[in-house]
Amino acid sequence: MEKREDLRSILPYLGVVVEGSSLQWPSPVIEPLKAISRGPDHSGIQSGELLFLAISDLRHSLSLSYQRLSASASHGYALFFDELLSTAESTKWFAEVLPALANLLLRFPSLLEFHYRNADTLIDGVQTGLRISNSQQSGIVFLSQELIGALLTCSFFCLFPTCNRDAKHLPMINFDHLFSCLYETNDEKMENKIKCIIHYFERICSHMPTGLVSFERKVLPLEDVAFCVTYPKADSWSKSATPLCHFEVHRSGLIEDQSKEALEVDFANSYIGGGALGRGCVQEEIRFMINPELIAGMLFLPSMADNEAIEVVGPERFSNYTGYASSFRFAGDYVDKRDVDFIGRRQTKIIAIDALCGMRMRQYKLEYLLREINKAFCGFFYQSKCQQYQRLFKGDGPCGAQLDQRIQGSDSISRSNLSLQEAPYASVGTNEGIYGDEQIRNSEEKGGPSLEHQYDVGVVTGNWGCGAFGGDPEIKTAIQWLAASQLLLVEALRPFISYHTFGVEALKTLDEVSEWILSHKWTVGDLWDMLVEYSTQRLKGETSLGFFTWLLPSQSTPDDRHDWERALYQNNLLFQKKKKPKLIHVSK
Repeated sequence: MEKREDLRSILPYLGVVVEGSSLQWPSPVIEPLKAISRGPDHSGIQSGELLFLAISDLRHSLSLSYQRLSASASHGYALFFDELLSTAESTKWFAEVLPALANLLLRFPSLLEFHYRNADTLIDGVQTGLRISNSQQSGIVFLSQELIGALLTCSFFCLFPTCNRDAKHLPMINFDHLFSCLYETNDEKMENKIKCIIHYFERICSHMPTGLVSFERKVLPLEDVAFCVTYPKADSWSKSATPLCHFEVHRSGLIEDQSKEALEVDFANSYIGGGALGRGCVQEEIRFMINPELIAGMLFLPSMADNEAIEVVGPERFSNYTGYASSFRFAGDYVDKRDVDFIGRRQTKIIAIDALCGMRMRQYKLEYLLREINKAFCGFFYQSKCQQYQRLFKGDGPCGAQLDQRIQGSDSISRSNLSLQEAPYASVGTNEGIYGDEQIRNSEEKGGPSLEHQYDVGVVTGNWGCGAFGGDPEIKTAIQWLAASQLLLVEALRPFISYHTFGVEALKTLDEVSEWILSHKWTVGDLWDMLVEYSTQRLKGETSLGFFTWLLPSQSTPDDRHDWERALYQNNLLFQKKKKPKLIHVSK
């Protein structure tokens, strides 16, 4: 056990120790946990104040006392359990839930051992064990929902060592700051965030879920990597002949309530979870409260670089809610009825992508447009499939030789990386199933992972990077549309965007704009060029119109002559690029 590299990377951040060939709690911790597990008659813990004293004692037994908790944490635990909960709720918590959580903590080392014993066989050839998922290293971690429950219980008891987490660019993980913020702000949204988490603990203590959740760091390599899509340059987007995908506009509803199988975008902080364990209570933080298993990723996922995204598959939803930000309220139990995949994960796929913050006019610069579109593309890209192709096609075997011959004979793509201009899905020799998919099917028949032909899977999103981050909603809409559309060529799947406008005024004509663009059969390259040209004009002060109004002359308010000249200029751009005009209907 102690020789495992994955375990060695995470062990300093877990609190447990290796003794011989097994994982254990340090001996001073065991008896106090056993006392808590037997209930308040044995432990004497019947209040939030006494609970925090027990937490402090456990931390002392783990030699964590020098790693100070948030100053007001003790007051926060006391406030919540002794004043904000009803007497009946508090009595049930200390009599039933807290003992069950202590028992889960006692089983934590054995759950970890079971996890590592199975980590090497879950998916053939893929490392899935719990580890620090370092930046620029793509990889996936699979955790059972029971193990996640134990990890979040460690967070509740503040048992994770925090020394050196900042040096590793890891987000906060213990719950002390969450309870401290409750006391310091006396804010209803903080109370209701904690209610979501407490409800989660109540649910798993009454019936432990048995599925799996995966956490994947996705990386678009900055350098050429064999048979892998790398970080696209601006010229690649401009030359893309991929048609724009179907675009649906929703004026009401929420991303997490969508009924189709689709990627659900988390408007993330570069540190996944953002302010989930602090004062934050917007889109990402709310998602982490109603799907608390997402919090487990904060233990081992360092901050995202510009060419990285994080995909979480399988987190169960436990809570209903109303409101947003200061009006956020816990609204009772939620029963998640989503189907599970072949490996035991719920069909909930959450993509964490962090937008640039506070860019103001700089967001229109080409380098930042490129950063945002590649960030979205990295998130939407089905990287696990690319990695499986790498494993299937490497080496000197027959499959590798066939692939080499096909690529060497092609003028459209280099052997070192996959271009946006041609279809990597076909360029690696799939030919609608020949070579690539046939090898994958053979792998599945031998017990390997199923990659599933998710041709109807789309992207459900909204005003990513807008709001507090200050992004232009029209620009961000176009960027996400472009990134999702490119996957039609790269993967032959995820063929639609389902966009929630959340009532933003700038997007009131989004239906008309998207329908007009699709009716004229624009490509990714066409829309990208228009986006770049518009952004250039914004930077130069040549236009103050919104992108959609600038793009469609019929949407603008200046005189007809100005509209006509701008439309002609747009047509000229497309004519120079494609050697053919695009009709733009305007009134002379």
